[in-house]
Amino acid sequence: QEQLVESGGGLVQAGGSLRLSCAASGRIFSTFNMGWFRQAPGKEREFVAAIRWSGSTYYADFVKGRFTISRDNAENTVYLQMNSLKPEDTAVYYCAADTRRYYNGDSDQPDGYNSWGQGTQVTVSS
Repeated sequence: QEQLVESGGGLVQAGGSLRLSCAASGRIFSTFNMGWFRQAPGKEREFVAAIRWSGSTYYADFVKGRFTISRDNAENTVYLQMNSLKPEDTAVYYCAADTRRYYNGDSDQPDGYNSWGQGTQVTVSS
């Protein structure tokens, strides 16, 4: 499994921006698909965005146009740039890795990933 460490969460006003980072430990990070999920209190963990090993991306409908996922394979890091934040974006955000190398499938479900970070809190005030 891959060790993942998220950072960059915090408190921001509605309309503001945050950039989350997720640092991975492995030497073959570039071959993994990576995802961001979030979980608000009392709710299920939900898909936010993913980036394939090839660099292509896909998003949940509720973040399209506001969030951007990217990766820096030289730094073993995946990012989530969050703009135009809303109070309903408040949640713990988790980074996840699918360590099936060069996997060409898509997954917007938590069980499609086998390594998880500890999460970082994002709070958006109104």
